[in-house]
Amino acid sequence: MRAKYRSEREKRLRPNGNTQYIPLKGIYADFDKDPYVEPGFTRPALTEKLDVLIVGGGFGGMLAAVRLRQAGVHSFRIVEKGGDFGGTWYWNRYPGAACDVESYIYLPLLEETGYIPKEKYAKAPEIFAHCQRIGRQFDLYKAALFQTLVEQMDWDEDARRWNVTTNRGDRLAARFVIIAGGILHKAKLPGIPGIETFKGHSFHTSRWDYAYTGGGPTSRMARLADKRVGIIGTGATAVQAIPHLGASAKQLYVFQRTPSGIGVRNNQPTDPEWVKTLKPGWQQERIRNFTARVSGRQTDVDLVRDGWTYIFDDSEFRRAKTPEEAAELRQLADFRKMEEIRARVAAIVKDPVTAEALKPYYYQLCKRPCFHDEYLDTFNRPNVQLVDTDGKGVERITPTGVVVKGKEYPVDCLVYASGFEVSSDYTGMLGFDIRGRGGRSLRDSWANGPATLHGMHSRGHPNLMMFSTIQSGWAINFVHILDEQSQHAAYIIERCLKRGIEAIEPSEQAQQQWWEVILGRLKMGSALGGPECTPGYYNNEGAKPGPNEMRYASFGGDTLAFIDVLRTWRQGEELAGLELTRSLG
Repeated sequence: MRAKYRSEREKRLRPNGNTQYIPLKGIYADFDKDPYVEPGFTRPALTEKLDVLIVGGGFGGMLAAVRLRQAGVHSFRIVEKGGDFGGTWYWNRYPGAACDVESYIYLPLLEETGYIPKEKYAKAPEIFAHCQRIGRQFDLYKAALFQTLVEQMDWDEDARRWNVTTNRGDRLAARFVIIAGGILHKAKLPGIPGIETFKGHSFHTSRWDYAYTGGGPTSRMARLADKRVGIIGTGATAVQAIPHLGASAKQLYVFQRTPSGIGVRNNQPTDPEWVKTLKPGWQQERIRNFTARVSGRQTDVDLVRDGWTYIFDDSEFRRAKTPEEAAELRQLADFRKMEEIRARVAAIVKDPVTAEALKPYYYQLCKRPCFHDEYLDTFNRPNVQLVDTDGKGVERITPTGVVVKGKEYPVDCLVYASGFEVSSDYTGMLGFDIRGRGGRSLRDSWANGPATLHGMHSRGHPNLMMFSTIQSGWAINFVHILDEQSQHAAYIIERCLKRGIEAIEPSEQAQQQWWEVILGRLKMGSALGGPECTPGYYNNEGAKPGPNEMRYASFGGDTLAFIDVLRTWRQGEELAGLELTRSLG
Protein backbone atom coordinates (compact mmCIF):
# COMPACT_ATOMS: atom_id res chain seq x y z
CA MET A 1 0.00 0.00 0.00
CA ARG A 2 2.87 2.38 0.73
CA ALA A 3 4.30 1.66 -2.71
CA LYS A 4 0.91 2.29 -4.33
CA TYR A 5 0.53 5.61 -2.52
CA ARG A 6 4.07 6.59 -3.55
CA SER A 7 3.49 5.84 -7.22
CA GLU A 8 0.18 7.73 -7.26
CA ARG A 9 1.92 10.71 -5.67
CA GLU A 10 4.87 10.72 -8.06
CA LYS A 11 2.74 10.74 -11.20
CA ARG A 12 1.09 13.96 -9.94
CA LEU A 13 4.24 15.89 -9.02
CA ARG A 14 4.91 19.04 -11.03
CA PRO A 15 8.04 21.20 -10.91
CA ASN A 16 6.02 24.42 -11.01
CA GLY A 17 4.09 23.80 -7.75
CA ASN A 18 1.59 26.59 -7.06
CA THR A 19 2.77 28.57 -10.08
CA GLN A 20 0.71 26.19 -12.23
CA TYR A 21 -2.27 28.38 -11.32
CA ILE A 22 -3.28 31.76 -12.79
CA PRO A 23 -4.45 34.73 -10.69
CA LEU A 24 -7.69 36.41 -11.72
CA LYS A 25 -6.28 39.56 -13.27
CA GLY A 26 -5.40 40.92 -16.68
CA ILE A 27 -7.31 39.03 -19.37
CA TYR A 28 -8.79 36.83 -16.62
CA ALA A 29 -10.13 39.74 -14.51
CA ASP A 30 -13.71 39.07 -15.63
CA PHE A 31 -13.61 35.81 -13.67
CA ASP A 32 -13.31 37.91 -10.49
CA LYS A 33 -16.29 40.20 -11.08
CA ASP A 34 -18.99 40.18 -8.43
CA PRO A 35 -22.13 38.69 -10.04
CA TYR A 36 -24.29 39.40 -6.97
CA VAL A 37 -24.34 43.22 -7.04
CA GLU A 38 -25.76 45.77 -9.42
CA PRO A 39 -23.05 47.46 -11.51
CA GLY A 40 -22.29 51.14 -11.14
CA PHE A 41 -22.12 51.34 -7.33
CA THR A 42 -20.79 54.66 -6.02
CA ARG A 43 -20.60 56.39 -2.65
CA PRO A 44 -18.87 59.46 -1.23
CA ALA A 45 -15.26 58.97 -0.14
CA LEU A 46 -14.66 59.06 3.62
CA THR A 47 -11.93 60.74 5.62
CA GLU A 48 -11.97 59.42 9.20
CA LYS A 49 -9.92 58.74 12.30
CA LEU A 50 -10.71 55.37 13.90
CA ASP A 51 -9.56 53.20 16.74
CA VAL A 52 -9.64 50.06 14.57
CA LEU A 53 -9.85 49.18 10.88
CA ILE A 54 -10.89 45.61 10.10
CA VAL A 55 -10.03 44.27 6.65
CA GLY A 56 -12.49 41.52 5.68
CA GLY A 57 -16.19 40.99 6.31
CA GLY A 58 -16.31 37.21 6.61
CA PHE A 59 -16.56 35.29 9.86
CA GLY A 60 -13.12 36.56 10.96
CA GLY A 61 -13.95 40.22 10.41
CA MET A 62 -17.43 39.93 11.89
CA LEU A 63 -16.17 38.11 14.98
CA ALA A 64 -13.45 40.72 15.44
CA ALA A 65 -16.08 43.46 15.30
CA VAL A 66 -18.43 41.64 17.69
CA ARG A 67 -15.68 40.98 20.23
CA LEU A 68 -14.57 44.63 19.99
CA ARG A 69 -18.13 45.79 20.69
CA GLN A 70 -18.35 43.44 23.66
CA ALA A 71 -15.06 44.90 24.96
CA GLY A 72 -16.47 48.41 24.71
CA VAL A 73 -14.60 49.43 21.53
CA HIS A 74 -17.04 50.96 19.04
CA SER A 75 -14.84 53.16 16.82
CA PHE A 76 -14.12 50.83 13.92
CA ARG A 77 -14.71 50.29 10.23
CA ILE A 78 -14.95 47.05 8.24
CA VAL A 79 -13.65 47.11 4.66
CA GLU A 80 -15.05 44.29 2.53
CA LYS A 81 -14.67 43.52 -1.19
CA GLY A 82 -18.11 41.90 -1.49
CA GLY A 83 -21.52 43.53 -1.42
CA ASP A 84 -22.46 42.17 2.02
CA PHE A 85 -21.09 40.27 4.98
CA GLY A 86 -20.27 36.58 4.63
CA GLY A 87 -16.81 36.22 3.11
CA THR A 88 -16.70 32.65 1.83
CA TRP A 89 -20.46 32.43 2.22
CA TYR A 90 -21.00 35.61 0.23
CA TRP A 91 -18.95 34.35 -2.71
CA ASN A 92 -19.69 30.61 -2.67
CA ARG A 93 -23.27 30.32 -3.89
CA TYR A 94 -22.66 27.42 -6.24
CA PRO A 95 -25.35 24.73 -6.34
CA GLY A 96 -25.15 22.39 -3.37
CA ALA A 97 -22.82 24.59 -1.33
CA ALA A 98 -22.95 23.65 2.35
CA CYS A 99 -20.67 23.46 5.35
CA ASP A 100 -18.86 20.16 5.85
CA VAL A 101 -18.36 20.80 9.57
CA GLU A 102 -21.41 20.42 11.80
CA SER A 103 -23.44 23.65 11.68
CA TYR A 104 -24.04 23.70 15.46
CA ILE A 105 -20.30 24.27 15.97
CA TYR A 106 -19.40 25.97 12.67
CA LEU A 107 -21.89 28.84 12.69
CA PRO A 108 -20.63 31.31 15.31
CA LEU A 109 -22.62 33.16 17.96
CA LEU A 110 -25.61 30.82 17.92
CA GLU A 111 -26.42 31.38 21.59
CA GLU A 112 -25.85 35.12 21.31
CA THR A 113 -28.24 35.38 18.33
CA GLY A 114 -30.70 32.77 19.60
CA TYR A 115 -30.54 30.88 16.29
CA ILE A 116 -30.51 27.12 15.76
CA PRO A 117 -29.55 25.81 12.28
CA LYS A 118 -32.18 23.83 10.41
CA GLU A 119 -29.88 20.88 9.66
CA LYS A 120 -26.75 19.22 10.99
CA TYR A 121 -24.89 20.52 7.92
CA ALA A 122 -26.33 23.89 6.94
CA LYS A 123 -26.58 24.90 3.30
CA ALA A 124 -25.01 28.07 1.95
CA PRO A 125 -28.15 30.28 1.84
CA GLU A 126 -28.80 29.60 5.52
CA ILE A 127 -25.19 30.36 6.44
CA PHE A 128 -25.22 33.60 4.44
CA ALA A 129 -28.46 34.59 6.17
CA HIS A 130 -26.80 33.94 9.54
CA CYS A 131 -23.94 36.27 8.56
CA GLN A 132 -26.53 38.96 7.84
CA ARG A 133 -28.22 38.19 11.16
CA ILE A 134 -24.94 38.80 13.01
CA GLY A 135 -24.48 42.04 11.07
CA ARG A 136 -27.93 43.29 12.08
CA GLN A 137 -27.91 42.14 15.70
CA PHE A 138 -24.50 43.62 16.50
CA ASP A 139 -25.10 46.77 14.44
CA LEU A 140 -22.19 46.08 12.10
CA TYR A 141 -23.76 47.39 8.90
CA LYS A 142 -23.26 51.02 9.86
CA ALA A 143 -19.52 50.30 10.20
CA ALA A 144 -19.16 48.44 6.91
CA LEU A 145 -17.67 49.73 3.65
CA PHE A 146 -18.80 47.15 1.10
CA GLN A 147 -17.56 46.80 -2.49
CA THR A 148 -14.35 48.38 -1.27
CA LEU A 149 -10.71 47.30 -1.54
CA VAL A 150 -7.72 48.45 0.48
CA GLU A 151 -5.08 49.81 -1.90
CA GLN A 152 -2.37 51.07 0.43
CA MET A 153 -1.51 50.83 4.12
CA ASP A 154 1.28 52.94 5.66
CA TRP A 155 2.38 53.41 9.26
CA ASP A 156 2.65 57.05 10.39
CA GLU A 157 5.24 57.07 13.15
CA ASP A 158 4.47 60.62 14.27
CA ALA A 159 0.72 60.09 14.56
CA ARG A 160 1.15 56.44 15.56
CA ARG A 161 -1.60 55.42 13.19
CA TRP A 162 -2.05 53.42 10.01
CA ASN A 163 -2.98 55.57 7.02
CA VAL A 164 -5.16 53.45 4.77
CA THR A 165 -6.48 54.34 1.32
CA THR A 166 -9.08 52.42 -0.68
CA ASN A 167 -10.22 52.13 -4.28
CA ARG A 168 -13.21 54.32 -3.32
CA GLY A 169 -10.95 57.23 -2.37
CA ASP A 170 -11.33 56.70 1.38
CA ARG A 171 -8.57 58.00 3.67
CA LEU A 172 -8.78 56.20 7.00
CA ALA A 173 -6.37 56.82 9.89
CA ALA A 174 -6.62 53.87 12.27
CA ARG A 175 -4.82 53.30 15.56
CA PHE A 176 -5.01 49.53 15.04
CA VAL A 177 -5.54 47.35 11.97
CA ILE A 178 -6.90 43.79 12.01
CA ILE A 179 -6.35 41.79 8.81
CA ALA A 180 -9.10 39.18 8.60
CA GLY A 181 -8.91 38.58 4.86
CA GLY A 182 -9.52 34.84 5.01
CA ILE A 183 -7.21 31.90 4.35
CA LEU A 184 -8.96 30.72 1.16
CA HIS A 185 -10.49 33.77 -0.46
CA LYS A 186 -8.58 34.59 -3.64
CA ALA A 187 -9.86 32.40 -6.48
CA LYS A 188 -7.41 30.94 -9.01
CA LEU A 189 -7.53 29.29 -12.42
CA PRO A 190 -5.49 26.32 -13.65
CA GLY A 191 -2.75 27.42 -16.04
CA ILE A 192 -3.84 25.05 -18.79
CA PRO A 193 -2.49 25.80 -22.28
CA GLY A 194 -5.18 27.40 -24.42
CA ILE A 195 -7.37 28.46 -21.51
CA GLU A 196 -7.63 31.97 -22.97
CA THR A 197 -8.89 30.62 -26.34
CA PHE A 198 -12.14 29.03 -25.13
CA LYS A 199 -15.11 30.61 -26.93
CA GLY A 200 -17.92 29.07 -24.88
CA HIS A 201 -19.21 30.30 -21.53
CA SER A 202 -16.99 29.86 -18.46
CA PHE A 203 -16.81 30.92 -14.82
CA HIS A 204 -15.24 30.01 -11.47
CA THR A 205 -17.37 28.22 -8.88
CA SER A 206 -16.98 31.15 -6.47
CA ARG A 207 -18.61 33.46 -9.04
CA TRP A 208 -21.42 31.15 -10.14
CA ASP A 209 -23.34 32.53 -13.12
CA TYR A 210 -27.00 31.72 -12.50
CA ALA A 211 -27.94 34.14 -15.29
CA TYR A 212 -26.45 31.51 -17.62
CA THR A 213 -27.37 28.28 -15.79
CA GLY A 214 -30.73 29.31 -14.39
CA GLY A 215 -31.93 28.06 -11.02
CA GLY A 216 -30.24 28.76 -7.71
CA PRO A 217 -28.17 27.15 -4.94
CA THR A 218 -30.96 24.69 -4.10
CA SER A 219 -33.00 24.54 -7.35
CA ARG A 220 -32.63 22.91 -10.75
CA MET A 221 -30.58 24.78 -13.37
CA ALA A 222 -33.09 24.56 -16.22
CA ARG A 223 -31.02 26.54 -18.74
CA LEU A 224 -28.44 23.74 -18.83
CA ALA A 225 -30.95 21.21 -20.17
CA ASP A 226 -29.55 21.52 -23.71
CA LYS A 227 -25.94 22.27 -22.71
CA ARG A 228 -22.75 20.22 -22.63
CA VAL A 229 -20.94 21.21 -19.45
CA GLY A 230 -17.40 20.49 -18.31
CA ILE A 231 -16.11 20.97 -14.78
CA ILE A 232 -12.40 20.98 -13.99
CA GLY A 233 -11.61 19.86 -10.45
CA THR A 234 -12.91 17.25 -8.03
CA GLY A 235 -12.14 18.86 -4.65
CA ALA A 236 -14.53 19.85 -1.88
CA THR A 237 -16.39 22.44 -3.97
CA ALA A 238 -16.80 20.22 -7.03
CA VAL A 239 -18.03 17.33 -4.90
CA GLN A 240 -20.99 19.44 -3.84
CA ALA A 241 -21.70 21.05 -7.23
CA ILE A 242 -21.35 17.99 -9.49
CA PRO A 243 -24.58 16.22 -8.38
CA HIS A 244 -26.56 19.36 -9.28
CA LEU A 245 -24.80 19.76 -12.61
CA GLY A 246 -25.40 16.09 -13.37
CA ALA A 247 -29.11 16.49 -12.66
CA SER A 248 -29.40 19.60 -14.85
CA ALA A 249 -27.05 19.36 -17.85
CA LYS A 250 -27.64 17.50 -21.10
CA GLN A 251 -24.08 16.17 -20.77
CA LEU A 252 -21.58 16.61 -17.94
CA TYR A 253 -17.86 15.87 -18.25
CA VAL A 254 -15.97 15.75 -14.94
CA PHE A 255 -12.24 16.29 -15.49
CA GLN A 256 -10.30 14.72 -12.63
CA ARG A 257 -6.63 14.90 -11.68
CA THR A 258 -6.90 13.42 -8.17
CA PRO A 259 -10.05 11.87 -6.67
CA SER A 260 -11.34 13.07 -3.33
CA GLY A 261 -12.10 10.70 -0.49
CA ILE A 262 -15.88 10.70 -0.08
CA GLY A 263 -17.22 9.68 3.31
CA VAL A 264 -20.83 9.48 4.47
CA ARG A 265 -22.43 12.83 5.32
CA ASN A 266 -25.80 11.59 6.61
CA ASN A 267 -27.29 15.05 6.96
CA GLN A 268 -30.34 15.27 9.21
CA PRO A 269 -32.86 17.96 10.13
CA THR A 270 -32.38 19.44 13.58
CA ASP A 271 -34.34 17.53 16.23
CA PRO A 272 -36.53 20.01 18.15
CA GLU A 273 -36.52 17.71 21.18
CA TRP A 274 -32.71 17.87 21.27
CA VAL A 275 -32.88 21.66 21.10
CA LYS A 276 -35.06 21.68 24.23
CA THR A 277 -32.30 19.92 26.18
CA LEU A 278 -29.65 22.57 25.45
CA LYS A 279 -28.35 24.49 28.43
CA PRO A 280 -26.51 27.86 28.50
CA GLY A 281 -22.96 27.41 27.28
CA TRP A 282 -23.88 24.43 25.11
CA GLN A 283 -22.25 25.74 21.92
CA GLN A 284 -18.83 26.45 23.43
CA GLU A 285 -18.89 23.07 25.16
CA ARG A 286 -19.71 21.36 21.85
CA ILE A 287 -17.05 23.34 19.95
CA ARG A 288 -14.31 22.46 22.45
CA ASN A 289 -15.42 18.83 22.53
CA PHE A 290 -15.13 18.56 18.73
CA THR A 291 -11.78 20.34 18.65
CA ALA A 292 -10.46 18.10 21.41
CA ARG A 293 -11.56 14.95 19.54
CA VAL A 294 -9.94 15.99 16.25
CA SER A 295 -6.81 17.14 18.11
CA GLY A 296 -6.26 13.63 19.46
CA ARG A 297 -7.38 14.37 23.02
CA GLN A 298 -9.45 11.90 24.98
CA THR A 299 -12.94 12.95 26.01
CA ASP A 300 -15.61 11.03 27.90
CA VAL A 301 -18.11 11.56 25.09
CA ASP A 302 -18.12 12.48 21.39
CA LEU A 303 -20.85 15.13 21.17
CA VAL A 304 -20.68 15.57 17.38
CA ARG A 305 -20.20 11.95 16.23
CA ASP A 306 -19.53 12.51 12.53
CA GLY A 307 -17.03 11.62 9.82
CA TRP A 308 -14.43 14.03 11.18
CA THR A 309 -14.36 12.60 14.69
CA TYR A 310 -14.28 9.10 13.18
CA ILE A 311 -11.19 9.98 11.12
CA PHE A 312 -9.37 11.29 14.19
CA ASP A 313 -10.47 8.53 16.56
CA ASP A 314 -7.21 7.04 17.85
CA SER A 315 -8.60 4.93 20.68
CA GLU A 316 -7.43 1.69 19.06
CA PHE A 317 -3.74 2.57 19.27
CA ARG A 318 -3.59 4.44 22.55
CA ARG A 319 -2.47 1.16 24.12
CA ALA A 320 0.76 1.14 22.09
CA LYS A 321 3.81 0.59 24.28
CA THR A 322 6.31 2.59 22.17
CA PRO A 323 6.13 5.60 19.81
CA GLU A 324 7.18 3.33 16.95
CA GLU A 325 4.33 0.93 17.67
CA ALA A 326 1.87 3.82 17.88
CA ALA A 327 3.05 5.18 14.52
CA GLU A 328 2.66 1.77 12.90
CA LEU A 329 -0.83 1.32 14.32
CA ARG A 330 -1.82 4.82 13.17
CA GLN A 331 -0.73 4.04 9.64
CA LEU A 332 -2.59 0.72 9.65
CA ALA A 333 -5.72 2.50 10.93
CA ASP A 334 -5.37 5.08 8.15
CA PHE A 335 -5.02 2.32 5.54
CA ARG A 336 -8.14 0.63 6.91
CA LYS A 337 -10.23 3.80 6.91
CA MET A 338 -9.16 4.68 3.37
CA GLU A 339 -9.98 1.15 2.29
CA GLU A 340 -13.49 1.78 3.65
CA ILE A 341 -13.67 4.87 1.44
CA ARG A 342 -12.56 2.87 -1.60
CA ALA A 343 -15.00 0.07 -0.80
CA ARG A 344 -17.83 2.63 -0.70
CA VAL A 345 -16.90 3.72 -4.23
CA ALA A 346 -17.00 0.13 -5.46
CA ALA A 347 -20.37 -0.47 -3.80
CA ILE A 348 -22.04 2.61 -5.32
CA VAL A 349 -20.49 3.26 -8.75
CA LYS A 350 -21.69 0.65 -11.24
CA ASP A 351 -19.08 1.00 -13.98
CA PRO A 352 -15.91 -0.73 -12.72
CA VAL A 353 -13.52 1.48 -14.73
CA THR A 354 -15.13 4.66 -13.41
CA ALA A 355 -15.20 3.23 -9.90
CA GLU A 356 -11.49 2.42 -9.97
CA ALA A 357 -10.64 5.93 -11.16
CA LEU A 358 -12.67 7.44 -8.32
CA LYS A 359 -10.76 5.54 -5.63
CA PRO A 360 -8.27 7.72 -3.71
CA TYR A 361 -4.84 6.27 -2.94
CA TYR A 362 -3.23 8.53 -0.36
CA TYR A 363 -3.31 9.06 3.40
CA GLN A 364 -6.61 10.34 4.70
CA LEU A 365 -5.42 13.84 5.60
CA CYS A 366 -3.29 14.45 2.52
CA LYS A 367 -6.31 16.18 0.98
CA ARG A 368 -9.34 17.62 2.71
CA PRO A 369 -11.74 14.72 3.34
CA CYS A 370 -15.18 15.17 1.79
CA PHE A 371 -18.55 13.89 2.96
CA HIS A 372 -21.44 13.52 0.52
CA ASP A 373 -24.32 11.16 -0.11
CA GLU A 374 -25.10 11.96 -3.78
CA TYR A 375 -21.70 12.58 -5.39
CA LEU A 376 -20.74 8.98 -6.19
CA ASP A 377 -24.26 8.10 -7.38
CA THR A 378 -24.01 10.92 -9.94
CA PHE A 379 -21.55 8.85 -11.96
CA ASN A 380 -24.29 6.27 -12.55
CA ARG A 381 -26.22 8.81 -14.62
CA PRO A 382 -26.04 8.15 -18.40
CA ASN A 383 -25.35 11.85 -19.08
CA VAL A 384 -22.34 12.04 -16.72
CA GLN A 385 -18.84 10.97 -17.74
CA LEU A 386 -15.74 10.96 -15.59
CA VAL A 387 -12.69 11.96 -17.62
CA ASP A 388 -9.78 10.77 -15.53
CA THR A 389 -6.43 12.32 -16.46
CA ASP A 390 -4.40 9.72 -14.53
CA GLY A 391 -2.90 12.44 -12.36
CA LYS A 392 -1.63 14.52 -15.27
CA GLY A 393 -4.40 17.10 -15.44
CA VAL A 394 -6.07 18.50 -18.54
CA GLU A 395 -3.75 18.58 -21.56
CA ARG A 396 -5.11 21.75 -23.17
CA ILE A 397 -8.23 23.78 -23.81
CA THR A 398 -9.44 24.61 -27.32
CA PRO A 399 -11.98 27.20 -28.50
CA THR A 400 -14.65 24.48 -28.35
CA GLY A 401 -13.63 22.00 -25.67
CA VAL A 402 -11.17 20.26 -23.39
CA VAL A 403 -8.42 17.85 -24.48
CA VAL A 404 -7.31 14.89 -22.34
CA LYS A 405 -4.91 12.24 -23.66
CA GLY A 406 -5.32 13.61 -27.18
CA LYS A 407 -9.13 13.40 -27.19
CA GLU A 408 -11.26 16.54 -27.31
CA TYR A 409 -14.46 16.73 -25.27
CA PRO A 410 -16.71 19.47 -26.77
CA VAL A 411 -18.44 21.68 -24.21
CA ASP A 412 -20.71 24.73 -24.28
CA CYS A 413 -19.89 25.75 -20.73
CA LEU A 414 -16.73 25.25 -18.67
CA VAL A 415 -16.80 25.51 -14.87
CA TYR A 416 -13.52 25.94 -12.99
CA ALA A 417 -13.62 24.28 -9.57
CA SER A 418 -9.92 25.09 -9.16
CA GLY A 419 -10.06 26.46 -5.65
CA PHE A 420 -8.30 29.37 -4.03
CA GLU A 421 -4.79 30.73 -3.91
CA VAL A 422 -2.55 29.33 -1.20
CA SER A 423 0.81 31.02 -1.35
CA SER A 424 3.86 31.84 0.70
CA ASP A 425 3.41 35.44 -0.45
CA TYR A 426 1.05 36.73 2.26
CA THR A 427 0.79 40.28 0.92
CA GLY A 428 0.29 38.92 -2.60
CA MET A 429 -2.73 37.02 -1.35
CA LEU A 430 -4.07 40.16 0.32
CA GLY A 431 -3.69 42.19 -2.84
CA PHE A 432 -1.89 45.12 -1.18
CA ASP A 433 1.35 45.67 0.66
CA ILE A 434 1.68 46.81 4.25
CA ARG A 435 4.41 49.38 4.84
CA GLY A 436 5.45 49.64 8.45
CA ARG A 437 8.03 51.64 10.35
CA GLY A 438 10.40 53.50 8.04
CA GLY A 439 8.29 52.55 5.01
CA ARG A 440 9.55 48.97 5.11
CA SER A 441 7.02 46.61 3.57
CA LEU A 442 5.86 43.41 5.22
CA ARG A 443 6.99 41.58 2.07
CA ASP A 444 10.54 42.84 2.59
CA SER A 445 10.43 42.18 6.32
CA TRP A 446 9.45 38.59 5.57
CA ALA A 447 11.95 38.10 2.73
CA ASN A 448 13.62 35.35 4.78
CA GLY A 449 10.33 34.00 6.08
CA PRO A 450 7.77 35.33 8.55
CA ALA A 451 8.73 36.38 12.07
CA THR A 452 5.79 36.82 14.45
CA LEU A 453 4.47 36.57 17.95
CA HIS A 454 1.52 34.13 18.06
CA GLY A 455 1.21 34.51 14.28
CA MET A 456 -0.56 37.83 14.93
CA HIS A 457 2.09 40.54 15.49
CA SER A 458 5.23 41.26 13.46
CA ARG A 459 8.09 43.53 14.47
CA GLY A 460 8.38 46.73 12.46
CA HIS A 461 4.62 46.80 11.90
CA PRO A 462 3.14 48.29 15.09
CA ASN A 463 -0.52 47.86 15.97
CA LEU A 464 -1.06 45.36 13.14
CA MET A 465 -2.89 42.13 13.97
CA MET A 466 -3.18 39.35 11.40
CA PHE A 467 -5.65 36.46 11.38
CA SER A 468 -4.04 33.70 9.33
CA THR A 469 -2.55 30.22 9.70
CA ILE A 470 1.03 31.51 9.49
CA GLN A 471 2.74 30.58 12.79
CA SER A 472 -0.78 30.53 14.21
CA GLY A 473 -3.46 27.96 14.96
CA TRP A 474 -5.07 25.61 12.47
CA ALA A 475 -8.34 23.78 12.99
CA ILE A 476 -10.77 21.56 11.13
CA ASN A 477 -13.44 23.95 12.44
CA PHE A 478 -11.50 27.08 11.53
CA VAL A 479 -14.19 29.40 12.90
CA HIS A 480 -13.09 28.23 16.36
CA ILE A 481 -9.62 29.68 15.71
CA LEU A 482 -11.07 32.89 14.26
CA ASP A 483 -13.15 33.47 17.38
CA GLU A 484 -10.18 32.89 19.68
CA GLN A 485 -8.04 35.27 17.58
CA SER A 486 -10.86 37.83 17.70
CA GLN A 487 -11.12 37.65 21.47
CA HIS A 488 -7.34 37.95 21.72
CA ALA A 489 -7.19 41.03 19.48
CA ALA A 490 -10.11 42.69 21.26
CA TYR A 491 -8.44 42.11 24.64
CA ILE A 492 -5.18 43.72 23.48
CA ILE A 493 -6.87 46.71 21.82
CA GLU A 494 -9.14 47.39 24.80
CA ARG A 495 -6.18 47.26 27.21
CA CYS A 496 -4.13 49.61 25.03
CA LEU A 497 -6.90 52.17 24.63
CA LYS A 498 -7.70 52.09 28.33
CA ARG A 499 -4.06 52.41 29.45
CA GLY A 500 -2.95 55.06 26.97
CA ILE A 501 -0.71 52.68 25.03
CA GLU A 502 -0.38 54.14 21.54
CA ALA A 503 1.76 51.46 19.89
CA ILE A 504 2.68 47.81 20.41
CA GLU A 505 5.02 45.51 18.54
CA PRO A 506 6.78 42.26 19.42
CA SER A 507 10.38 42.19 20.56
CA GLU A 508 13.00 40.31 18.55
CA GLN A 509 13.37 37.91 21.46
CA ALA A 510 9.63 37.18 21.64
CA GLN A 511 9.49 36.44 17.91
CA GLN A 512 12.48 34.12 18.11
CA GLN A 513 11.06 32.28 21.10
CA TRP A 514 7.76 31.82 19.27
CA TRP A 515 9.54 30.46 16.19
CA GLU A 516 11.35 27.96 18.39
CA VAL A 517 7.96 26.77 19.65
CA ILE A 518 6.72 26.34 16.05
CA LEU A 519 9.94 24.62 15.01
CA GLY A 520 9.71 22.20 17.91
CA ARG A 521 6.20 21.24 16.85
CA LEU A 522 7.31 20.82 13.22
CA LYS A 523 9.89 18.29 14.37
CA MET A 524 7.07 16.34 16.06
CA GLY A 525 5.39 15.98 12.66
CA SER A 526 2.19 17.33 11.16
CA ALA A 527 -1.07 15.54 10.36
CA LEU A 528 -1.84 17.63 7.28
CA GLY A 529 -0.20 17.41 3.88
CA GLY A 530 3.14 15.84 4.79
CA PRO A 531 5.94 15.36 2.24
CA GLU A 532 4.75 11.83 1.42
CA CYS A 533 1.33 13.16 0.39
CA THR A 534 -0.14 13.53 -3.07
CA PRO A 535 0.11 17.17 -4.25
CA GLY A 536 -2.55 19.60 -3.06
CA TYR A 537 -2.90 22.92 -1.28
CA TYR A 538 -2.13 21.30 2.10
CA ASN A 539 1.49 20.71 1.00
CA ASN A 540 2.12 23.51 -1.50
CA GLU A 541 1.32 21.20 -4.43
CA GLY A 542 4.04 18.76 -3.39
CA ALA A 543 6.90 21.25 -3.70
CA LYS A 544 9.74 20.65 -1.25
CA PRO A 545 9.69 23.51 1.26
CA GLY A 546 12.81 25.63 1.51
CA PRO A 547 14.16 26.94 4.82
CA ASN A 548 12.25 30.23 4.40
CA GLU A 549 8.98 28.54 3.42
CA MET A 550 9.10 26.42 6.56
CA ARG A 551 8.51 29.61 8.52
CA TYR A 552 5.01 29.83 6.98
CA ALA A 553 4.02 26.72 8.96
CA SER A 554 1.10 26.80 11.36
CA PHE A 555 1.28 25.98 15.06
CA GLY A 556 0.12 22.51 14.02
CA GLY A 557 -1.26 19.55 15.86
CA ASP A 558 -3.33 20.19 18.96
CA THR A 559 -5.58 23.20 18.29
CA LEU A 560 -6.55 23.54 21.94
CA ALA A 561 -2.87 23.80 22.86
CA PHE A 562 -2.61 26.94 20.71
CA ILE A 563 -5.80 28.36 22.21
CA ASP A 564 -4.47 27.65 25.70
CA VAL A 565 -1.28 29.58 24.84
CA LEU A 566 -3.36 32.67 23.99
CA ARG A 567 -5.59 32.36 27.04
CA THR A 568 -2.65 31.87 29.42
CA TRP A 569 -0.90 34.88 27.87
CA ARG A 570 -3.97 37.05 28.49
CA GLN A 571 -4.20 35.92 32.11
CA GLY A 572 -0.73 37.41 32.68
CA GLU A 573 -2.15 40.88 31.90
CA GLU A 574 1.25 42.41 31.19
CA LEU A 575 1.17 42.00 27.36
CA ALA A 576 4.33 39.91 27.57
CA GLY A 577 6.66 40.02 24.58
CA LEU A 578 5.19 43.27 23.25
CA GLU A 579 7.12 46.51 23.41
CA LEU A 580 4.78 49.32 24.49
CA THR A 581 4.81 52.98 23.49
CA ARG A 582 2.69 55.03 25.85
CA SER A 583 0.98 58.35 25.26
CA LEU A 584 3.08 61.34 26.32
CA GLY A 585 -0.03 62.73 28.00
